[in-house]
Amino acid sequence: MSLFNRKKPVRQKIVEHMGKDPAGLPILSEQFEGHNHPNLHLALEEMGKTNGRTTSLIGIQGGFLSFTGTSLADLVAPKTMASFVGLGQAKEGPVQYSNIALEGDKRLACVQGALYLVKGEKRIVILMRPKGAEFGGATGTILLDVMAEERETAEGVIAELRNLINKHNIYRGKILSIDRKDNPVGTASTGIKFHTVPPVERSSIILPEGLLKRIERQTVEVTQYSEALRKAQRKMKRGILLHGKPGTGKTLTAMYLASAMKERTVLVLTGRGLGLIESSCELARWLQPSMVIIEDVDLIAEDRIQNSGGNSAVLFELLNQMDGLSDDADVLFMLTTNRPEILEPALASRPGRIDQAYEIPLPDADCRKRLFELYSQGLNVEVDNMDLFIKRTAGASGAFISELMRKAALFAAPEGDPIVVKAQHIDEALHELVIVGGTLTKSLLGFKEIGFSAVELGSSK
Repeated sequence: MSLFNRKKPVRQKIVEHMGKDPAGLPILSEQFEGHNHPNLHLALEEMGKTNGRTTSLIGIQGGFLSFTGTSLADLVAPKTMASFVGLGQAKEGPVQYSNIALEGDKRLACVQGALYLVKGEKRIVILMRPKGAEFGGATGTILLDVMAEERETAEGVIAELRNLINKHNIYRGKILSIDRKDNPVGTASTGIKFHTVPPVERSSIILPEGLLKRIERQTVEVTQYSEALRKAQRKMKRGILLHGKPGTGKTLTAMYLASAMKERTVLVLTGRGLGLIESSCELARWLQPSMVIIEDVDLIAEDRIQNSGGNSAVLFELLNQMDGLSDDADVLFMLTTNRPEILEPALASRPGRIDQAYEIPLPDADCRKRLFELYSQGLNVEVDNMDLFIKRTAGASGAFISELMRKAALFAAPEGDPIVVKAQHIDEALHELVIVGGTLTKSLLGFKEIGFSAVELGSSK
């Protein structure tokens, strides 16, 4: 007897599992995208324990063949001369896992490569193997080889797995972006990044009377009545453009809509993500109903007559993706811009791409009053004449008023706890933002014009 406890060859285990020589049995191979790795892992787990099935998991260790190059056909092939000297067929080894980052701080240990021996009404053998995987980095394509006595059984297994992936998709209803470079050290990344955004309440959106309702009609209500609209053969694909000065609440409005349509998956494209439009739109089709948010779309969709052509390829990709979706695809494109006047006419003027444009204006007096009330929450505000500050902030954005009240609280803080904000504190904050901060600060915070003179700054007491 050997000094070592030698394990049975993998092929022998497959023979015993299937009850016959597997060399002549049909094998169906299927390829899954890298971002589907956690979904496929969960689908295999569920499939392997439903309908009276039980599953044994066997790790595979490559011999002469590399692990990623070892197919199920290789495992069941008759022994070669190389295998007799230990160089040929793969051997049993540890099951390999990838620790994949999910939403928040969650991680999921996913099988990266292993042999599944499934017992049930019919015997099945499944080999999961990576293709081009970077261990500890981005997950590449996943290959699945399925063996059964009849080809139809293998086809049914693949169909069942596809259904389970769609049914329990970890991405559905989440806020996502694609960024293949951002993954924590020691974890694998699917290339899809989860975003945790605090829910935005409707009361936080301060817009002129009726504007929010009109935006909701094109977004929230379409989602609410989607089934009836489909039956009436109304198109589900649509594009919305929110435009206006910086700081007026375009992004906040988009985030509110995402909160209000929880069943809708949200794909966010900003910064370097703008170069991943094709991948994002593919995900949006797969995870529909969905919403694609493209912030500052003017960065890629500037009028081709005016720009140097550097962003033309990205713009063409956006146009192609918006055109390529069928009208019954429930994908909402939500675009934002501070500069609608420079947008490419092919995007902004052609029907079927942008269906409705809404200007998010600088707040009027009524909206500024509501903004002061909103951003005073949590503070003790003792101001006899708030109307004076409402008048003085004519031309200011919501972002400016938010920063004004934050800075006023900062000026009041040294005077005691709890913080009591008085008129002089708001005066000091206005002076620092408008006079000391100068033109750049006003521009960054969305202050169109100074609504008061420098002489007036000390006259509110």
